[in-house]
Amino acid sequence: MADELTIGFLPLIDACLPILAAEHGFAEEEGLSLRFIKDMSWATVLDRLLYGHSDAAHMIAPLAIATTLGRGRPAQPLAAPFVLGLNGNAVTMSCDLAARVCPREGLGDPHEVGSALRSEVASLRAKGRKLRFGVVHRYSSHNYMLRYWLSACGIRPDHDVEIVTVAPPFSADALAAGEIDGSCVGEPWNSIAVDRGVGCIVLATAQIWRRGVEKVLAMRADRLAERRPAVEALIRAMRKAGAHFVDPANWEFNSAILARPEYCNAPSEVILRAISDRLVLRAGAVPVHYSDFMFQHREAANFPWVSQAEWLYTQLVRWDGLVYDSGDAEKAARVFRPDVYRSALSGTGDVLPGASSKVEGSLDRPTAVTAQQGAMTLSENSFFDGKPFDPDNIEAYIASQQ
Repeated sequence: MADELTIGFLPLIDACLPILAAEHGFAEEEGLSLRFIKDMSWATVLDRLLYGHSDAAHMIAPLAIATTLGRGRPAQPLAAPFVLGLNGNAVTMSCDLAARVCPREGLGDPHEVGSALRSEVASLRAKGRKLRFGVVHRYSSHNYMLRYWLSACGIRPDHDVEIVTVAPPFSADALAAGEIDGSCVGEPWNSIAVDRGVGCIVLATAQIWRRGVEKVLAMRADRLAERRPAVEALIRAMRKAGAHFVDPANWEFNSAILARPEYCNAPSEVILRAISDRLVLRAGAVPVHYSDFMFQHREAANFPWVSQAEWLYTQLVRWDGLVYDSGDAEKAARVFRPDVYRSALSGTGDVLPGASSKVEGSLDRPTAVTAQQGAMTLSENSFFDGKPFDPDNIEAYIASQQ
């Protein structure tokens, strides 16, 4: 009899790995039966997880850390033994605003767009108006990436511009209604806004941090302990699903699966554009290619690097106005569970890094690194402002961003 796991998710393309693990039989090969619960907001996904309605969840990585630290609700330790993907989000603006700050063809340059936006912000503020941007949750990489980019360009979030929460499936509606001037959201919702003619894609978040951590498979820490063998089986199944997902021969087939009403409920051609790294930036335009727009498998993309969790903690401290706390930093680091990932894949021949932490944003070219298992080369992972994050100097990094 198969071991059943219930997984909560939002209708986003980066929920693909557990879905495809089930659809292609990889979960069944590992003795698992997967059941899915689709929600429309991250708050509901989290509630189901905490109250035991689901065993695991497709979740924005910072929310797992914030929940563990008791930000916004009583603390509940969560664990993330698997990263569902890196990159994959975009900054989409109303077409009028996009034309003013990004008149060039193709994706904008983060520095150039930021400079133009700073001028736009100053001009509008002189008239008594602030631009408003939507993000999917207060504790989301979308929020942190947007804020990181804005602040590095001289725009003060919460002072010069407003940032509000809009659930991903409603971001295009919010743009259409004029409730927001731009959004940072995952696919397919940027492309939906473009196809409706209510928004234009200006930047990919991979331009802000080339290998930015995005979604994770999150669980209550006690549930992970109880279901450890099943979780390790799920990790193996999702790695197989990832290899299938990134193979160009399977893109159309997988797009059709993810397009179904029970999953993303979006046109398969829109999903195909995202997973093939081809984006239509403005209604009626020719698709442009941006490599690694989504990053689901290569270079041990699913490995839960402790340093990624620690970077997210620095942003939580920064944007919640907190003081660095070594105890909280340690709790945040422990949310990511490379030990579980290693245990699941040991002896399979899959690539396993030799370390569990690294200097984030330090590589500007492909670099061979030590591996526990297999051979591993990491590609460019830089931040757009050229400032790396050293997890051995967290407190100094936070101070440098104030």
